[in-house]
Formats: sequence, C-alpha cells, structure tokens
Amino acid sequence: MHKSRNKNQPRAGARDALPAHRPAHVRSISVPQAQVGSRNEGEASESGEGELEPTPARTGELYVVATPIGNMEDVTLRALSVLAGADVILAEDTRVTSKLLDRHRVARKLLTLNEHNESQMLASVLERMAHGERIALVSDAGTPAISDPGARLVSGVRAAGGRVTPIPGPSALAAALSVAGVGEEPVMFCGFLPSKKEARRSRIGELHTIPAALVFFEAPHRVQETIDDLAQIAEGTRRLVIARELTKMHESVHECAVSDAPDWLAGDPNRLRGEFVLVLHAAATEARKPADWEPVLAALLEELPLAQAVKLACKATGAPRNEVYPRALELSRAAQDHD
Repeated sequence: MHKSRNKNQPRAGARDALPAHRPAHVRSISVPQAQVGSRNEGEASESGEGELEPTPARTGELYVVATPIGNMEDVTLRALSVLAGADVILAEDTRVTSKLLDRHRVARKLLTLNEHNESQMLASVLERMAHGERIALVSDAGTPAISDPGARLVSGVRAAGGRVTPIPGPSALAAALSVAGVGEEPVMFCGFLPSKKEARRSRIGELHTIPAALVFFEAPHRVQETIDDLAQIAEGTRRLVIARELTKMHESVHECAVSDAPDWLAGDPNRLRGEFVLVLHAAATEARKPADWEPVLAALLEELPLAQAVKLACKATGAPRNEVYPRALELSRAAQDHD
C-alpha cells in the first residue's frame, strides 16, 4: 500500500519541484536541466529589452534508472536525483522499490509495471509524456530491460518518438564480468536459459560452440540443473565462474573447470542459495597448423611484392588464391610489426 501524499510534498501539477524529503546528500547536487526538466510551465524567460517570452511546454521523458542489485549504497547520486524529480516511478514490484525510496528519503508516486501489464501500460505512459511528465522506470534490482521488464515499453516509447534517457548504474552482468577475468575474449550475454530441460539443453548445444565467453543469469532453484547441463555439453576444461549474491552479505565468486562445477556446487547447501551469474569462458583454441603452401609463400614474400608472391605461390603449389592472399596479408603485417 502506497503512502499518502503529505502536506509538504508537491502536488502533481508542480512537476519541476523536487520533493521536500529528498536525501540530504542530494540537496547540494547541481543536476543538469536536461535531466529533470527546466522552468515551470508558467515561468517566462527574459528576452530583449525587458520583454518576456513564454517558455515552451516541457517535453515528457522516460528515464531508465539502474538501482542496486543488493547493497543499497550502490545507488548513484544521479539516480536519486532523477527519482526524486520524477512525476511517477514505474516499478516491477512497488514493495521492493518503496524500501529503496524510504532508505534515501524519496517520496514519489509508484505504479506497477511488470511482464504482465507492460504492453498495456504503453498508452498511459505516452499520454503522461504528452502532458510533459517525467517518468522513471526501475526494476527490482539492476538495470531495467536487461532480463527484466521494460524492453517493450522502451521500444514503444521510442517508436512513438518519445525521448528515452538511460541512467546507468548497478548491473549484475557488469559486476560479474569485472571479476571473471575474461580478458580479450568476446562476450555474449545469454540471459536466462529456458526452464524446461529439453529446451535448456538444446539452447546450450547451440551456444557452446560460439567462440566467446557466455554469460547466464540463473535462479537458485534451477542453478544445479543448469550447471549439470553445462558440464555435460560444453568442453570439460572450459573455465566457469560462479558468481553468487553479488554485492550482498554472502557474496561469493568461485572459478573452476566446468566439469568440476556440479560437484563443487553440491558440496555445500549454502552454495545453492541466492541469485547467480554464470560466466563460461570461451573454449581454448588449438594452435593453427600452417598449410603445405605457406613455406613457399613466406619465401616468396621475402623477395617479391605481395601480389606477385601470391600469384607465384598459387601457380607453384596449386593453392587457391582466396586462401593464399589473406594469409599473405597476415604474414606481411607481421613482418612489418617485427621491423
């Protein structure tokens, strides 16, 4: 149940006023006008010799606001300013968001937006924006629209020509990658795998051959089955990082070979608790074996221009030009770098 508006809280029409109970540490922050709107509708700007021009009606805006994934102190100052200045906050679960707002003494109107009503909320959001309202979108944790409600709303607002502004901050994806040590590997975010076994195993079968580190979100009641499937389908020597309860009191990050992960997870019931991010490192690639024609090409490149060396190498060895020419470029660049 939402709190009723107290007498010090601005009315809905006073959209540019920040609430009286905004956080003390936000009070001294100068927030760019583009973030929270400019002058009130009735205010005029000075122009020429004392003449006043009416300020154009403010354009509504949708802010996609990242909120903590566990530790309440991880919310950004900009996020608090935007939430405090919003006309309404769309929350995945108003009870969860209320705890964050109460912690930072922000009092704003809350409406529910989740996977069940997201499409139906679009018309209402567009109408509010047409009247100049600022709308903040939050999920229960992390960044909205990333394996959380919000993507359809964002797409609908953008398609209608509305302005959507990201307010970046906490992200379980970024937090897990920062401690996974993926280095220069390409990274593919896979979100949640299907809950049904056959569909999940089929999806893993499609993904594990991709030459990239794969990142999954997983819930505690399915993590054992998911890791079992990863161990059975992916190459056993691939490294798996199991990040659990990130930023929370019982946070843990464990790395092991994916073949060893099921036994490690089953070794302590506490390891099955919490929300998970799984990072499956890319499979190790075998050293490239040189083709039979490469020594000939390398010798020719030492004495001749690239095009001529390629032509003679193809003629002497019968190798196809579409293979020889790219390799000649690689060898030529390597020689230049060495020089």
